[in-house]
Formats: sequence, structure tokens, C-alpha cells
Amino acid sequence: MPETDKKQTPQAISGEYCLALQPICDHKLRHAGDELLYRSNQYAKVAQIDSPLVATARVAHMAFYEVGVDSLTGPRQLFFNVPREWVLNPDLLPPVTDHIVIEVLEDIEADEEVVEALGQIKSLGYRIALDDFVLTEKNYPLLDYADIVKIDVLNEMINEETVKLYLSRGLILLAEKVEDFVTFQRCRELGFTLFQGFFYAHPEVKPSQFKRKGNKSAQLRLLAALNEPEPEMDHIEALLAQDPQLCIRLLRMCNSPAYRRECDISSLRQAMLLVGLIKLRKLIVVLMLADSDPCQMLMLPKALSRARMCELLATEMKMESPDSAFLVGILSMMDSLLEEPLDKLCLQLPLSKEVVTALLTRKGKLGEILTLTVSFEDAHLKTHSASVLDRLNRCYLQSVSWATQMLGEATQPIDQKS
Repeated sequence: MPETDKKQTPQAISGEYCLALQPICDHKLRHAGDELLYRSNQYAKVAQIDSPLVATARVAHMAFYEVGVDSLTGPRQLFFNVPREWVLNPDLLPPVTDHIVIEVLEDIEADEEVVEALGQIKSLGYRIALDDFVLTEKNYPLLDYADIVKIDVLNEMINEETVKLYLSRGLILLAEKVEDFVTFQRCRELGFTLFQGFFYAHPEVKPSQFKRKGNKSAQLRLLAALNEPEPEMDHIEALLAQDPQLCIRLLRMCNSPAYRRECDISSLRQAMLLVGLIKLRKLIVVLMLADSDPCQMLMLPKALSRARMCELLATEMKMESPDSAFLVGILSMMDSLLEEPLDKLCLQLPLSKEVVTALLTRKGKLGEILTLTVSFEDAHLKTHSASVLDRLNRCYLQSVSWATQMLGEATQPIDQKS
């Protein structure tokens, strides 16, 4: 679980939170897994937590939406601590189930709500660990849903009879806070097969490689729109397009094993429909909790104008899916907005072949539209006819007007109608 600091770290800087991984080894001292920990900055030795809910949101945001599980731990198990609020809302859990172990914190009571939620979490394919577990009559029902029991061997006397009970139920035992090799050997002899502690390794801090620039005002407007009695998909899609990082995370969610899709994603609308409005609403709540820095608004008008112009040109060309042109337009500026190579981003997102080809090689119908739009922006179309330039200029002015309107709506108070 995210530890509470005993003293503040002077280097802590708002918005520079990061994660740490505490290695877990097996009985042969092989690196078998990692526990995900929150750090307020890359210099912090322990967590500095004002709100467990915010800390959980931030570490989930970085691990599952910024970095990705495959890049973070590969095939190893990743142990993720969740407070009660997350147990009762499984949609907030990581968008991947493979190799993820959900740690139920020791202060979560085994009431009827929690027990029912754990059954749902198990049905989704997650494994469950009981953190710092001390068996009592009240929390005994939790054993029916557990795969792993974590025991703090530094602070708790090991009850051999209880250990036998766990093993008889087929549970895996993990010894926490193993400080020396003697303790490791004793636990191994008792039947523990996973071990965590300074005898093996200290937590390794992983600073974020991303610039966190979530468009908070657009997120507020989007959240308000999603909570309307009858949400308007067109309006929601327009608001979603104002936050490029949110678009990226939505597409990454669609790329998870939780969504068994028959085709690749080629538009924001398709991604929204796949995820569903309820999960989209909860995703935005998580990201709003996680994001600490204001959006750098300078590049957003250009990104939105480009995307809209691509869409208008695709409509004039009578393409089947103008939405795909809009997606190409807005993703074409992701390398600048996120400061990450476009080809790397394309590998991480479930994009259709046509969209990827357009982005990386500017080929195909979508690539032609993107090239035409960018060339017009750069005033490199002098050889084209007056009629073509006039048509492009008209589309461009409409796009700029649309982008200005969208960004203007994002700055209105959320209780006003757009």
C-alpha cells in the first residue's frame, strides 16, 4: 500500500509525481513481480500522501495510461494497491487484467458490499491479494476470493497453524518486509513462495517521461456533458477532441484485453462506443485526479483546426468515414503535444492500418488529405489552381471558427449550456 511519510522531502515539486516498483522474488530468488508504489517526486524515498484516493489515481494514471504494463514490468506480476472506493467501483481498475494482482488493503472491512465487489473483480479476470493480512472472524470471508495472502513478517508473529490453513486452501503466501536472508529461509521452509523486502531489493523510482498537460477545463465540460440525462454524442466527441492526452488514453484503454474487438479503431466515436459512456466518465474522473498541471493551450487551436479541416475535406471528397480523417488530423500533432515520437505512439494505440499509414507515410486517401492540410497551413500550395485554393481557404476558415468555438465553450462555467 502507499506508505505514509514520516518526514517531508525538500525536493518535492507539485506535478512531478512518479511511481516506484518494489521487486518481489520467488523461492529461488528470481524476480517474479513488482508492487506499484506512489512517490510525490523522483527524490522521495517513501510516499507523501495527502489523499489515498488521489495517490491511487496518480499511480494508476502513470502505470496504465502513460507507461503501459508491458513497458513497465513485462510478463512479471504487478501488484496494485486499491482503497475501498476502487474495490466498490471495478471500472476504475486497470484496463488490463493479465499479470495484474489487485491488493485489498488491510483497513478494508469485509462487509457485504466489499464481498460482492470482490466477486465481480474476480469474474473480470484479476487476481486478488490480501495486503498485511491478519486472520480474524470478521475478515475470514475474504479468503474465498483471494489468490495470494501477504503477511508482514516484521511486525506479525507467524502462526504456523494459520499458515497451514492458508496452504490447505491453495493460497499463495507472500512474506512482506523480509529484512535478512535468515528470515527468508525460515519463511520458505514454512511454505511461503513469494518474498518482498530489503533483503532482496529496495524500491526503484520510475520518473514519468510524459509532460502532463491535461485540458482541465475541457475535462470539466466533458464530465458535465456525460452526466446529462440524455448525453449528446456529437457534443461529447467535440469536447473529447480538445484534450489530446485523454484521446491517447482512451485509445490505449481500447487496446487492452478487456475489450475484445473485431476490428481496429479508426475514429474517436468508435472508441467512445466501445468503452461506453459510464466507463468514459470514470476514466475522466481518474485522469482529473491524476493530472496536476494546466494545459499548454498554445498548440490546441492548431491541432483542432487541422483535425476539423481534414474532416471537412474528407466529407467533400465523399469518403465513407470523415471521422477517420479527423482522428488522423489530431493525432498528427501528438509528437509535438506529448513530446514523443509519432511512430512510437502508433505502436501503442489500436489504430487501423489506413490511419497509421496516413500518419507515418502520408499515403492513401487519408495521407493525401493530411498532406494537403499541412501544406496549406505552411502556405506551400502556390502551384494549385485558384479554385482549389479558394476551396481550401473556405475549409480552413470554417475549421478555425469551429476550433475557436470549441475552445471557447471549454472556458465557460460548467453549469452553462453550450
